[in-house]
Amino acid sequence: MKAIVNIYLKEGVLDPQGKAVHHALDSLGFDSVKDVRVGKQIVLDLDAKNKEEIEKEVKQMSETLLANTVIEDYDIEIVE
Repeated sequence: MKAIVNIYLKEGVLDPQGKAVHHALDSLGFDSVKDVRVGKQIVLDLDAKNKEEIEKEVKQMSETLLANTVIEDYDIEIVE
């Protein structure tokens, strides 16, 4: 099974990388972009267990290492 962890800055946390991407898109003529937030995606290939165990384990991984929960939120998707 695979677990996909999407990590992104919490609302209200400044995103300088997102601002830089927004500025670059604007300078390239993409005027319809209102805002950009940059995050990261981590894909984990895990030994097959039941889905509930994997969700619990990946949540622990996210809380302890993958995400800085002070400034970041995350969501987890399990793919069989």
